[in-house]
Amino acid sequence: MKLTVKPLKQKDAGRGLAAIDRVSMRELDLENGDYIVIDGKGDSQAVARVWPGYPEDEGRGIVRIDGRLRQEADVGIDDRVEIEPADVNPAKSVTVALPQNLRIRGDIGPLVRDKLSGQAVTEGQTVPFSLSFGPMASSGQSVPLKIASTSPSGTVVITDSTNIEISETPAEQVSSGGPGGSAEGVPNVTYEDIGGLDSELDQVREMIELPMRHPELFQQLGIEPPKGVLLHGPPGTGKTLMAKAVANEIDAHFETISGPEIMSKYYGESEEKLREVFEEAEENAPAIVFIDELDSIAAKREDAGGDVERRVVAQLLSLMDGLEERGRVTVIAATNRVDDIDPALRRGGRFDREIEIGVPDKDGRKEILQVHTRGMPLVDSVDLDHYASNTHGFVGADLESLARESAMNALRRIRPDLDLEEDEIDAEVLESLQVTKADFKEALKGIQPSAMREVFVEVPDVTWNDVGGLGDTKERLRETIQWPLDYPEVFEAMDMEAAKGVMMFGPPGTGKTLLAKAVANEAESNFISIKGPELLNKYVGESEKGVREIFEKARSNAPTVIFFDEIDSIATERGKNQSDSGVGERVVSQLLTELDGLEELEDVVVIATTNRPDLIDKALLRPGRLDRHVHVPVPDEEAREKIFEVHTRNKPLADAIDLGWLASETQGYVGADIEAVCREASMAASREFINSVDPEDMPDSIGNVRISKEHFEHALNEVLPSVTPETRERYEEIEEQFQQAEPAQEQDQLGRTFQ
Repeated sequence: MKLTVKPLKQKDAGRGLAAIDRVSMRELDLENGDYIVIDGKGDSQAVARVWPGYPEDEGRGIVRIDGRLRQEADVGIDDRVEIEPADVNPAKSVTVALPQNLRIRGDIGPLVRDKLSGQAVTEGQTVPFSLSFGPMASSGQSVPLKIASTSPSGTVVITDSTNIEISETPAEQVSSGGPGGSAEGVPNVTYEDIGGLDSELDQVREMIELPMRHPELFQQLGIEPPKGVLLHGPPGTGKTLMAKAVANEIDAHFETISGPEIMSKYYGESEEKLREVFEEAEENAPAIVFIDELDSIAAKREDAGGDVERRVVAQLLSLMDGLEERGRVTVIAATNRVDDIDPALRRGGRFDREIEIGVPDKDGRKEILQVHTRGMPLVDSVDLDHYASNTHGFVGADLESLARESAMNALRRIRPDLDLEEDEIDAEVLESLQVTKADFKEALKGIQPSAMREVFVEVPDVTWNDVGGLGDTKERLRETIQWPLDYPEVFEAMDMEAAKGVMMFGPPGTGKTLLAKAVANEAESNFISIKGPELLNKYVGESEKGVREIFEKARSNAPTVIFFDEIDSIATERGKNQSDSGVGERVVSQLLTELDGLEELEDVVVIATTNRPDLIDKALLRPGRLDRHVHVPVPDEEAREKIFEVHTRNKPLADAIDLGWLASETQGYVGADIEAVCREASMAASREFINSVDPEDMPDSIGNVRISKEHFEHALNEVLPSVTPETRERYEEIEEQFQQAEPAQEQDQLGRTFQ
């Protein structure tokens, strides 16, 4: 039967599997776990174990195999291959040769057998084997094992009863007889090593593979195939990795230019190096020229400091689209500073297609984690879904660091048992290595997402349960911020746009910042926290640039909550304050254009807090900008009781403590005051206990400490309410003003301001 080759899902790669849809399995009379021979080009063959296909492949005549099997069968994606059932014997014994740089003492055979169990192998074949340890331990790297001999001969299957022997001859000296070729033949990067970039990878393949494999399609349409692809996006998202995978998978000559290395101090030499690369590519067409860090050699000519830079850009332009035909040479370039590239390069005929490689979403992060933990000895309790949903803003490189750090934590646990003076490592120690949930948790603490490093604040660990009372306020915030992110289809059906921003105002200490933290946590989005004054800069234009960069970061890492604490410090009413050389006014103008300018804010919500809403520029508070005004009031008695519940949740209270009584005694207290009361009561109880107990008896009697009513009475005398009745009334008046504000009144006020 002839089937079409497609790539395997990331998590299943490296296990010698061929996923075939159930219809084809029935026609070939195959069962799960049977073996098949895949006939590729020429005499190339690969043996794989049958695995049930994915639901989306049902009835499409598809076989999914990974990069190693594709290389053994000498086929590419979308090629047609012949499949037939294979008659393979279980292996009695298999001799494997390890690379020279791998020194292990003791019997590593059982470990090899466990990892390769169920795989079909042939003498002379190179099999990637993941140790997750030692010099090759970095994520995704495998040790190339050479199959030196098998008993019986031919293609055999490694089973639980196979005897694995380790050859004394290193793998480098064993001759290659079967598929897989030499150790160098193991593909470095295949499509299965790229996670979360399926649509981008499809675009790149369509641009590069189609013209190389089927130029007649373009001739029939009477068009030139695309000549260049520009991959751009934040650092660490997988631009260079994608180019490597494409070069590996496509049977084409590959030339690479690393930006800075072609620069030379001698006149004309830089341009000559560029010409040589393109000439070499043309001689070996079809070919791919990959330029990494394009911005380093093709920056805007008007900004270029020297003559050499301008000449290099001009040379690149003429090579890509000059009088001479380029032939079947495709140029792929990668950059993370796409706006710095000379505009002449970014037109049709040069870089025809610009593909943004963005920050991955939750599903993409899960795929990337599956790639990097594929060869790891993970404990069953490690839930990758949990880490995928808790790593907002992480790019592929960050997730690779997370996997590597987790493995390093596992290594630290067994390090005391290692004798670092020895040349060889004990095989038993290797077998005991496992990466646990605690290793991942520890690793996550030390890794910051690189895409948002300058402005990123970790998603706060505050939930709605940590916010006492404020039921109406919580509900309004949930509707404004969580609903558009959780139920976009409802907003679409109602033809309704989500609110751009929320301004929370109220007396100090009522819990405005705490609410913002809880919203960011519950909305499962990235969280950028800006403390108002830190944006202001003494240099002209720098403050506005800071605002621009924050919104740019937020857009590229959406969904994002931008939190402006104390917004009154940077958004005071224009025209009133002349002492700051106009910087405040320019910041307000920049904020206005970012919130409601020509560029749409997609999945970005702004939360601002202030306790002086009367100072804020009125233009910021109109609908379409900070259009929801949420009053965070002084808590009433019921709310105070709930706040006391939050703050005494884990405290050892005496049985006689009645939180209702405490709530009734704290009229005018805000959340921060109540927290201070609880802290002071705990301190009074601790003071009494420490002064009355002998230091030696302390560990035994610590369980008897209780916070009594007297301690709370003492605390209430110490901590006084921070909000006066006059302050409270003023905020209630402001709330009424916001509710009554009519457009006509705003017009009238605007007119008075200009007069």
